[in-house]
Amino acid sequence: MQTYGSIIPGGPTLARMLPRAASEARDPPPSREAKRRLAVVRWHEGHGWRVSLTARHFGLSRSTVYDWLRRFGQGGAQGLEELSRRPRNVRQPTWSQDVEQAVLALREQHPRWGKDKLAVLLRDQGHTVSVSMVGRILARLKRQGRLPLADLRDPWMGSRVQIRPYATRKPRDYLPQLPGDLVQIDSADVRLDHEGHTYKHFSARDVVSRWDVLGVYSRATAATAREFLDAVIQRMPVPVRAIQVDGGSEFKAEFEEACRAKGLKLFVLPPRSPKLNGCVERAQRTHKEEFYQMLDPPDSLEELRRLLLTQELCYNTVRPHQALGQLTPQQWLLASRERG
Repeated sequence: MQTYGSIIPGGPTLARMLPRAASEARDPPPSREAKRRLAVVRWHEGHGWRVSLTARHFGLSRSTVYDWLRRFGQGGAQGLEELSRRPRNVRQPTWSQDVEQAVLALREQHPRWGKDKLAVLLRDQGHTVSVSMVGRILARLKRQGRLPLADLRDPWMGSRVQIRPYATRKPRDYLPQLPGDLVQIDSADVRLDHEGHTYKHFSARDVVSRWDVLGVYSRATAATAREFLDAVIQRMPVPVRAIQVDGGSEFKAEFEEACRAKGLKLFVLPPRSPKLNGCVERAQRTHKEEFYQMLDPPDSLEELRRLLLTQELCYNTVRPHQALGQLTPQQWLLASRERG
């Protein structure tokens, strides 16, 4: 049998790669692109170690297959991750410090004016600037945290758009890899009788392990959301590192302060984007269909909470989950710990 050492000059043999395979279990789960490339490598291993055959089968060039084999030999599955496409030579600022200070001074004076208007004023001051240059300066000031925020009061509506003191938008490069990296929380109305009495159901779902924590309250306020957050941290089997919520009022004030005090990252969704909280939205549907719609209305909120805890235990330890390969969240967590 051929080995990587014979296919790639100076590359490791298969025997040398075995210890690395054992260490892969401790690495973060590979991305979708790395899994696709890993499938190519596995197919190559199982079909005679023939680079030309592998390239034809997947419609790749031979050089690409050689490159993936080399990277897999050096770094395992992690070596197949997408490499940075950042250019070696990055464009450097072409403006002077005086121009940057002039842009900042004008923006502080007119926080709602954009680059087009500021460029006109800068030219009137004798600076040679283009609109795109002013835009790049504003972007640089924003990245540095030096750009003043505009006053968002609306005197016509008599209200102010609230600026969240702690919550932020989830960065694009924040990708949950391990259980606890991101827990999505949502609330929903629940009506159990014909008299219109409404309860507030809360669901929290870990997006990696699909572990759920459930709660029900008489009202959805910041105080009850904070109480539910304490239950999530207590009953989640892994440390929670980040929370994601929508813009509901129950996830502000005391809830937001509790996240800050506990050192949890708090991500808030943009308006009208529930799909970004898709995991917990699916959890809400599951518990509505499998619990509330099958329930004989209990006599009290305490009895409802007791029954809901039974549903939580069943979901996490008995009910197979399709996204986990028909394992329960508990079985998946135990298997991941054995791999790690």
